[in-house]
Amino acid sequence: MFKLEQRPEPSRWLSIGSPLIALVITVVIGSLMFVWLGKSPADGLRMFFWEPIKSAYAWSELSIKATPLILIALGLAVCFRANLWNIGAEGQFVLGAICGGGVAMQATPESSHWLIVGVLVAGALGGAAWAGIVAWLRQQFNTNEILVSLMLVYVAEMLLSYLVYGPWKDPQGYNFPQTITFLEAARVPKLVPGFRAHIGLLMAGVAVLGFTVFLFRTFAGFQLQVGGLAPSAARYAGFSSGRALWTAMLLSGAMAGLAGALDVAGPQGQLTPYVPMGYGFAAIIVAFVGRLNPLGIVFSAVLMSMFYIGGELAQSRLGLPKAMTGIFQGVLLFALLACDTFIHQRLRWVSRT
Repeated sequence: MFKLEQRPEPSRWLSIGSPLIALVITVVIGSLMFVWLGKSPADGLRMFFWEPIKSAYAWSELSIKATPLILIALGLAVCFRANLWNIGAEGQFVLGAICGGGVAMQATPESSHWLIVGVLVAGALGGAAWAGIVAWLRQQFNTNEILVSLMLVYVAEMLLSYLVYGPWKDPQGYNFPQTITFLEAARVPKLVPGFRAHIGLLMAGVAVLGFTVFLFRTFAGFQLQVGGLAPSAARYAGFSSGRALWTAMLLSGAMAGLAGALDVAGPQGQLTPYVPMGYGFAAIIVAFVGRLNPLGIVFSAVLMSMFYIGGELAQSRLGLPKAMTGIFQGVLLFALLACDTFIHQRLRWVSRT
């Protein structure tokens, strides 16, 4: 029978290149799926890998998807490096959208454009507070952060539904479950007239630089990573596990909340039951495909955004199911996990005798 055996020394180059290998595997499997569905593989792959980047407008739309993915994945990378499994970034995204939207609804025609700062700060604080619940329960009762953070996603979605179907419903909205459309003072400024790309893209760029410095050039970042890689060594060195827990969870929640506020104050312009876009879950894949490295996360987020847009185009132009986006994301993750498994381990035949 076959048995997995640890390799003496994994290949450094294969470790770096495994995301690219996983992408190639994803393309091959995707092509086979297009054939199985009776579609041209060339047409299908063009929807996913060319149409989203073929023009300036396409890049603008790509940035709308990539910005929240980058922000959320950066926060998750900090958690995962600290060996904390925050699986509920989607709920923190929704709470950020609710808190940011609540501030945006207070805007008046006389409001200053600086109100958008309050919207974004409220979003970040809302996401951090939601993640803080997970941190507090973990610290006080040693609860499993995977289960707690995941369950809080559904609580956040129910809270959003309550608000848009109830007290925050637009009285002039023909009974649709939505808030008022936010006034211009509460909307995220666009980078270029005629395109939807907004200043969130610049904020994501600054965040990438900031998290790179934090993780690899500060003592606090070093403490987090030591605590994740070698908890016993961290305790021996006197590093505070409680401080690492709160730092990682609050940072992660704040980034997800900021992404939520940017989304509702940018492309959406109001709160609806459809605010949950799955970004919080997709960002988990982004973080791992990007090797928990801020620069790698940027490229991974762009790729994942292409899958989002490609899935929408394949649905509208080729008549393919909407699930194609999720299929591509899932295949990419499983291909990456398989590559990593065989980089660090090898198959060996072991005789039963």
